[in-house]
Amino acid sequence: MSPRRGRVVGRTTPPPQVESIETGPDGEEWVVRRITGSSSVKTYRCPGCDQEIRPATPHIVAWPQGNLEDRRHWHTACWRARGRRSPARR
Repeated sequence: MSPRRGRVVGRTTPPPQVESIETGPDGEEWVVRRITGSSSVKTYRCPGCDQEIRPATPHIVAWPQGNLEDRRHWHTACWRARGRRSPARR
């Protein structure tokens, strides 16, 4: 057997979900939280594409700064493309 065992030195737990502030295409400031797949346990509907975000799918939760009640769950790609797309039709 090889003397190297493939150990991960300094393994740590994943970082906590950190919020950041991003300026949207309309100039509005948004609070953005990146959700890991392991912490996602419910099904949500993405406002960017009107498709479901299934449990265990990494995604974005974002809301206008100062308006936590208006938070929405987005696919990461839909959040990044929101300035280039029109809202999803229902």
